Amino acid sequence: MILKNKKYRKARRFIFLAATVFVSIISFSFVDDYFEVSKNLDIFSSLYREVNIHYVDSTNPAKLMKTGIDAMLGSLDPYTNYIPESARDDYRFMTTGQYGGIGAVIRQKGDYIAISEPYEGFPAQKADLRTGDEILEIDSTSVKGKKTDEVSKLLKGKPKTTVRLLIRREGEKKPLEKMITREEIKVKSVPYYGMISNGIGYIKLTNFTESAGKEMSEALKSLKEKNKLKGIILDIRSNPGGLLNEAVNISNVFVDRGQDIVSTRGKLKGDEKIYKAINSAVDTELPLAVLVNSSSASASEIVSGSLQDLDRGVIIGQRTFGKGLVQTTRQLSYNTQVKITTAKYYIPSGRCIQALDYTHRNEDGSVGKIPDSLRTEFRTKAGRKVYDGGGILPDVSTEPKKYSNIATSLLNKNLVFDFATHYRLQHASIPDGKIFRLTDTDFSDFLEFIADKEYDYTTRSEKTLDDLKKNTEDEKYFSDIKTEFDALRVKLIHNKKEDVKKNKEEIMQLLEEEIVSRYYYQNGRIEATFEHDREIMKAVEILGNHSVYASILDGTVKASEELPKK
Repeated sequence: MILKNKKYRKARRFIFLAATVFVSIISFSFVDDYFEVSKNLDIFSSLYREVNIHYVDSTNPAKLMKTGIDAMLGSLDPYTNYIPESARDDYRFMTTGQYGGIGAVIRQKGDYIAISEPYEGFPAQKADLRTGDEILEIDSTSVKGKKTDEVSKLLKGKPKTTVRLLIRREGEKKPLEKMITREEIKVKSVPYYGMISNGIGYIKLTNFTESAGKEMSEALKSLKEKNKLKGIILDIRSNPGGLLNEAVNISNVFVDRGQDIVSTRGKLKGDEKIYKAINSAVDTELPLAVLVNSSSASASEIVSGSLQDLDRGVIIGQRTFGKGLVQTTRQLSYNTQVKITTAKYYIPSGRCIQALDYTHRNEDGSVGKIPDSLRTEFRTKAGRKVYDGGGILPDVSTEPKKYSNIATSLLNKNLVFDFATHYRLQHASIPDGKIFRLTDTDFSDFLEFIADKEYDYTTRSEKTLDDLKKNTEDEKYFSDIKTEFDALRVKLIHNKKEDVKKNKEEIMQLLEEEIVSRYYYQNGRIEATFEHDREIMKAVEILGNHSVYASILDGTVKASEELPKK
């Protein structure tokens, strides 16, 4: 008995000693980290003071500090950002979709800013501010030469305050004055939902603000109540994401209560969470197609990835962006904030879809994508293969839409935009976006409209030829090949008028979308794309064929099992 007690006391002494050493190591590590932080803050403070006092020219202390902060946070990842007090309203808009203003999208047009799209039902539209109107003055101050962000700040303000705009409108001899009373603007996360054809419903989700889940639920319920649905298309293409909990709520519309949707893992214990569906689903059986592209990111990838992992819907489009990082906002002094990446998120199969490894940068500071060879295989609920480390790979891949050179030039030169404004002046009304189509006569009018306008572009072949000329001139060879060079240039030079005619169908589609938006706003623009949208057409085809839809989800059809070669 005494022997046992001695052994026990020795063991206890050893455990106490080990614990003491462990605590000492932890304490030393903490003290060491604290010393490093304290030392470097002191160095930075001293440097900042000396530069402001002794630098040869005057400095802007606030700007200098923000530059330093931005550079510091930029070395971590693009999503860890400092939010000064002046940018709080912009951040609020990103998370809530709300701001005080007139309710219109604006765009740069030469030296001025033009109205790109008034939001239906908000002050700009109520005051008959139209797409194409150019803003000359805001509250008697000229806005010539100002950028969109500068003009945006002037247009925003507290609800119930007024703003005076002087605008130039095509067809009007004199500028028009508009007195507009600002309102609280709430941009919908679901700007459109409706029926396409053959019992297929469509819901467009553009962001994940704090009412996104509720709007999605109401949209699907409305479609179900008014129609005999055979399937639903959820369009989250070019949706950059937003609030994580709203991604959970939207997934919950299609999967039932209790299902794991996403989990987060970070450095601190508090950053490790599992997010489950907490509500009853609106529908767990209706065939579902989710449209994605390379600009579908973050919360969009939680939705598409969780629905793919749970075999709840078919994902159609292109590989998504690959942002698997979670940000948390922390309050700082003087009404400033910092948005910090605090965790990575993992969807139900256990995979993280983060594409870029910011922790292990290359020697030059650049960030590389995780190579296909290092991606790990996971399995969906039904046993289908899926992979981590590079966004969500669709079950059915489609080629991204690429515009011809001439169409891109017409868009960039604002000629499609300007012709739509011109068309609106000539036509009081048109059929809705699903029905409206331009005629050959309309296309001839467009050709006449652009006849005296500049919309040329340089092809890659012409650019290569220019490079060849420069290099041979530098090397003193050009005179030897000038005859052959000139002959080749004549053969390669493009005819922009013929390019327009050759790409008539594509240009007509762009014109129709832009023109419809003049009469039916965002809803009309969306509806005008239905007939020639390749992802929507593929979704309608799959949802309309139950056996094909089922075979994709049970793995019989291995639509995108293998990683594509790059």
